[in-house]
Amino acid sequence: MNGGPSGFHNAPVTRICVIASAIFSVFLGIKGGSNKLGLSYQDIFRNPRLWKLVLSVFAFSSTPEMMFGLYLLYYFRVFERQIGSNKYSVFILFSVIVSLLFEVFAVTLLQDPLANLLTSGPYGLIFASFVPFYFDIPVSTRFRVVGVHLSDKSFIYLAGVQLLLSSWKRSILPGICGILAGSLYRLNLFGIRKAKFPEFIASFFSRLSWPSTGSPRGATSRNVTGSAPSYAGRHVQASFLIAPIPAAFSLITITFFRTYPAPMAPSTEPSEDAIATLASMGFDRNSARQALVQARNDVNTATNILLEAQSH
Repeated sequence: MNGGPSGFHNAPVTRICVIASAIFSVFLGIKGGSNKLGLSYQDIFRNPRLWKLVLSVFAFSSTPEMMFGLYLLYYFRVFERQIGSNKYSVFILFSVIVSLLFEVFAVTLLQDPLANLLTSGPYGLIFASFVPFYFDIPVSTRFRVVGVHLSDKSFIYLAGVQLLLSSWKRSILPGICGILAGSLYRLNLFGIRKAKFPEFIASFFSRLSWPSTGSPRGATSRNVTGSAPSYAGRHVQASFLIAPIPAAFSLITITFFRTYPAPMAPSTEPSEDAIATLASMGFDRNSARQALVQARNDVNTATNILLEAQSH
């Protein structure tokens, strides 16, 4: 089970999180500072250090934790594709802040000034993502291994359990705090699920990310119809690659709407890549095919159709 098309197609925020976490983890591992990460009662109340708090949110303290953690972050890009980068950014901020508050509360209750109670890494975000993963991603395949019933979601749960137990008590507590944060988001605390960042902030972060490579052509998020003048009321996209400074590129996509006075085109058969994209998110292939026909092979629109169908 994967998170859709390979790479970070339609997931620029996830790409930034994965790259930032990998860079901080590797850099601190080389410098030998990873063993100094993690939060304790002393770090929070007696000798607070902002840099340690920030790094503890991003950097993993060991290589096994980094491998499983980055894999889960990469997989959960499926949620960014479902709800959009803007709302997913709100989900990240909410999960990190709320889980951190729970961690501070837990450390306050334990009050052990000598122990490094909490391991470092984006545990809050990762385990908060397991809440929508459990409720919103349906099982698409079931099988048995040595008499044990498993599904395509089982491997993600196993990776989560491995990460949760990687540092035993030091990693279990941040994982539980992340699950609590994800549950509060699921309950729509203060209407958080409808919150969005201003457009200029979302545009800024989108410019920080470079064009994705390695994603299937059939899994695009918009219809490109420059070669189909017989279609009525379609969107036409043109993309230009510019280099404002050396070695820095950005992709600017200009979309305009044009109405053709031709009759409606007959429904076309959805591409296998688009069906596979929706199937990888956990939707039934037949339902995905019907949704794509209704959405004119637009993956994002088809995803919304399938999610709305599940909610009824």
